[in-house]
Amino acid sequence: MHSNFTAPEHTPVLERLQAAGVPVEASGHRLAAYSYDASNYRIPPIGVVFPRSVDDVVAVIAACRETDTALISRGGGTSMAGNAIGPGIVLDFSRHMNRIITIDESAGTADVEAGVVLAQLTRETERATGGSLTFAPDPSSKNRATIGGSIGNDACGNHSVRYGRTSDHVHEIDVVTSDGALLTASDRGVRATNPSDAYSVSRAFQLGEDLKTLAQENLAAFRRELGRIQRQVSGYHLANLLPENGLNIARALVGTEGTCAVVVRARMKLVPKPSSALLVCLGYADVVDAAKDIETILEFSPAAVEGIDEAIVDTMRLRRGDDSVLGLPLGKAFLYVDLDGDDPDEVARQAALMLERLAANGRLIDGCAVPDPAERATLWRVREDGAGLSSRPASGGESLAGWEDSAVAPPNLAAYLADFRTLLDNYGLTGIMYGHFGAGCMHIRITYDLRTEEGRSVFRKFTQAAAELVVRHGGSLSGEHGDGRARSALLAQMYSPGMLAAFEEYRRLWDEAGILNPGSITDPDPFDANLALEGVPEREWRTHFELRPVDAAAAGADPWVHAVQACIGVGRCRSDSGGVMCPSFRATGDEKDSTRGRSRALQDMVRGARTIDEGWKSEDVREALDLCLACKACSNDCPAGVDMASYKSEFFSHYYEGKLRPMSHFSLGWLPRWLKLTTLISPVVNLVLASPLGNVVAAAGGLTTKRKMPKFASRKMLRDALAPYATHSKTADAVLFVDSFTKGFRPEVAGAAARVMESTGRQVGCESDVCCGLTWISTGQLDTAKKLMSKAVAKLDDGSDAPIVVIEPSCAAALKKDAPELLGTEAAERVSHRIRSFAEAVKEWVDAGWVPPAVPTDVTVQTHCHEYSTFGATVQRKALAALGVANVTEATGCCGVAGNFGFEANHYDISMKVAQQALAPALATTAQDTPVLADGFSCAMQVKQLEPERKSLHLAELLDPMGSRRRHPHHNDR
Repeated sequence: MHSNFTAPEHTPVLERLQAAGVPVEASGHRLAAYSYDASNYRIPPIGVVFPRSVDDVVAVIAACRETDTALISRGGGTSMAGNAIGPGIVLDFSRHMNRIITIDESAGTADVEAGVVLAQLTRETERATGGSLTFAPDPSSKNRATIGGSIGNDACGNHSVRYGRTSDHVHEIDVVTSDGALLTASDRGVRATNPSDAYSVSRAFQLGEDLKTLAQENLAAFRRELGRIQRQVSGYHLANLLPENGLNIARALVGTEGTCAVVVRARMKLVPKPSSALLVCLGYADVVDAAKDIETILEFSPAAVEGIDEAIVDTMRLRRGDDSVLGLPLGKAFLYVDLDGDDPDEVARQAALMLERLAANGRLIDGCAVPDPAERATLWRVREDGAGLSSRPASGGESLAGWEDSAVAPPNLAAYLADFRTLLDNYGLTGIMYGHFGAGCMHIRITYDLRTEEGRSVFRKFTQAAAELVVRHGGSLSGEHGDGRARSALLAQMYSPGMLAAFEEYRRLWDEAGILNPGSITDPDPFDANLALEGVPEREWRTHFELRPVDAAAAGADPWVHAVQACIGVGRCRSDSGGVMCPSFRATGDEKDSTRGRSRALQDMVRGARTIDEGWKSEDVREALDLCLACKACSNDCPAGVDMASYKSEFFSHYYEGKLRPMSHFSLGWLPRWLKLTTLISPVVNLVLASPLGNVVAAAGGLTTKRKMPKFASRKMLRDALAPYATHSKTADAVLFVDSFTKGFRPEVAGAAARVMESTGRQVGCESDVCCGLTWISTGQLDTAKKLMSKAVAKLDDGSDAPIVVIEPSCAAALKKDAPELLGTEAAERVSHRIRSFAEAVKEWVDAGWVPPAVPTDVTVQTHCHEYSTFGATVQRKALAALGVANVTEATGCCGVAGNFGFEANHYDISMKVAQQALAPALATTAQDTPVLADGFSCAMQVKQLEPERKSLHLAELLDPMGSRRRHPHHNDR
């Protein structure tokens, strides 16, 4: 059942779904988002359905069966083998069918719908049981992967050495078959989900009998070929049908990749949570040496043995700074070993004994226990982001999936890796290695060139040879991710013709209509068909931003094409916690509002547009970008380095060329120009905005009338605040850059910042006459932005190397990051190196010996997203720690305003939903007398919107040596 089997006419299935009252979406951006997963493949669907109930699923299956249309089940869309895409209707369970029905502590089970995210189930299980039970499977994608997807792939995770695969944690699975039967598979057989459903009762009985017969006819083959190693995930898990395994149909259904039935609900097993755990990190010369020590490590019964190589570590540090990886020992390949138990002293003793044994083996370079929770968190983050980090490593080039999931028995791992490295060398390829060393499962990203026929030829030959190699080592093509489109065509190298025939019969017994996820496991598509990088037109897309042209040239791609193809689909932007990315997805739960969804729309734009001009005018891309807050969080949080804020700005600059822009692009995008006028007549402006006429003015400017407008400052207020520092002296050893927001709305912050800088013993110069162009960048008015930025750079590039401290974090980020990328000049680079956010500068001053004034014990801080992404995720926390603030409550998330976004009428509601993710909860737990820091003007406005009576401060105001009298100045318009 190749994936091109569907009827050429697409409308019948859509018409039937509409007639059945099932909403189906088939817009261009929707189809683009669901044409990809995290694999090398692209297959556009006909439509996407977000089912809300089992009845919806039954209706969709009926429509697909009646029209001979393929049906693909999808959870988080993080499949690396291409088993979450297909040519028909895609069912995305993650959006609505994501309820945890019950958690039964006494039975040790959780009853969940297919779209429940693994990390959510773990979190809720531990909360409901007081930390005594947990849900064990924890793949690196656990904060976006779903139960249904994990059942489909038989996902494992970092602690699979202890807890095994998803199939080890399944109690019962509720499914719908392609003929409409509602069945429950269990460890005792299969039954009708509803005993009063006569058709399903009959279907369950016949299916059970047929599966028994299949097992009886293949007893020898199933015993000989299946279940040979811990991670034998390739093919169907039919050993579970053997009599000695009790006809465990639930386990046999796990790993079928949506080819047999549609999973709608499951009862999952829970496990006791260890009371004490200790991470031990080990450093080796290479991955082969690390693999040679696995058997020694396994003697200590670890819960996890994970490995990464130095390329991933180097990339993490390049993207997020040196402090993003803490506690790592010396070496070029690293193992993470998790030891656990009830007695922390005994766990520590076992760790010391293991280190002693490994040192005696003679291969260990360095090793250490990592008891510090912060260090442990950074180390696991590196491992969990391995797929994305390795896709565009610090060393240059790009690496891809395709042979990222092979597995062997742990004792064979070192020999397999040694032979595999030789194979890579023979084909002129490089592999970046990480994975589940303790289970013998390797994730290897390889430097394929899938853009050219020559590169694809190497890919074909290498993949065939790699399959032969892993089979020769007694291994499995897949150890976790499934076969999908990447490996199904290679199963004949691993299994006998008789076994392949049994696979086909097993699938037919479940799905006689042959509509479920065609192209995977049986009758597969060629593994080099439907490659996403093949067939993208070679064209020159002229851009304002410099988009790493050297890397793009090395990849053989146009810089714009190369940039938007950075997303490989790992989906961290779909997580509901950790980091800041992606605030719009967290607000809507819609794939199109994720960084990945937007990337896919852009990728289809460069592929499918008939001309470049048509591409730049794409309505699908414009709609996909509409709710992007341009917070820049993805440029830090995305493991693959996607920078959607820059892509949005670039696209809008072309899209609106020759078109009328939204009014907000003039009212807010030109704000620095209006501020030159408002500072002259601020009393009048403030009076108008405070009157009923204010709503009329706001609406005319495309602004929301729900948000209270800020008061505009007078020119005199700024002049008074900066009077002692009005001259930008070339002899200054610190320059204060006063941005438009500070000048126009809170000049008192400029005075406070100048006094703090002076108190450090520095001679302060002040620059307040130029604009960084930020508001024009965020609205995609890049010609004007570059002119303003050029003037600012020319003024700031004065031949000195004095730090330039920028009060507004977003303006600091614009000068630090956007200026070099937009201007591409040496002067912009020089200025960029001198730029500091205020918090960053404070940390440097304290480190240099400055003794700050007394600070409060408790502080709540909202870190501006642009500061988070450009100056480091922990920049505010580190500054406050250096100052001596003991207790910091950090609202780790976007505030929701994000420059112009939260002031725009059509974005206000989403803006307030975003505020509920981090800022509102942080304020709710903050006492009224605890300072709330909001260095970003947007953040301060959102604090005011959420709690009108609360006064937020800039860090400069907190440290102002003139004290509280100047922290709360009388706002007098003159």
